[in-house]
Amino acid sequence: MIVYRLCKKEYINDLSGYGAEMNSGRWNGKGTPALYTSGSRAFAMLEVAVHVPFGIRPINYYMITIEIPEEAEITKINTTDLPENWNRNPFARSTQYMGDDFLKANIDLVLQVPSATVTGDYNYIINPRHSDLKSLKIISAEPFEFDSRLFKR
Repeated sequence: MIVYRLCKKEYINDLSGYGAEMNSGRWNGKGTPALYTSGSRAFAMLEVAVHVPFGIRPINYYMITIEIPEEAEITKINTTDLPENWNRNPFARSTQYMGDDFLKANIDLVLQVPSATVTGDYNYIINPRHSDLKSLKIISAEPFEFDSRLFKR
C-alpha cells in the first residue's frame, strides 16, 4: 500500500512520530508518538491545509511517498465504531483514547481511521514504535507547492 505524508523539508526522513507526540492529534494524545499519513496526495494536502490559518500559504513542504508492505496488518476503525460528533473541532478525547490504545497495544503497524475532513476517505496512522516500522520504504520526497488560490483572503 502507498500512503502520503506532507511535511517540512527537515522532517522528510523522520518517521518517529515526534511531532504528533509533542502536539497530539485527533488520534493520539500528547506523549504518544504517531505518524499521520493519507491515502492520496490531494488528501494529504487537504489535511495540512485545514490546520493553516486562513490567508497564510504554507511553504517549504515536501510530499513524501511511503510504501507499506502488503503483508502489514491494518486495524480499521469505521465511523459506525465512533461516538456521535467524533469529527468535531476541537477533536474529542474519545478518538485520542482509541488511537492511544491502538498505539500502546503495539499489535499492528497501521491504524486506518475515517477522515474528519472528507467523509468516505481515510487516514493511516503508523505506529512508530512497532517492530515492523523498519519495513516501511520512503519511495520519494518531492518539493510541494500549495496552490495560492486555496489560501486567498
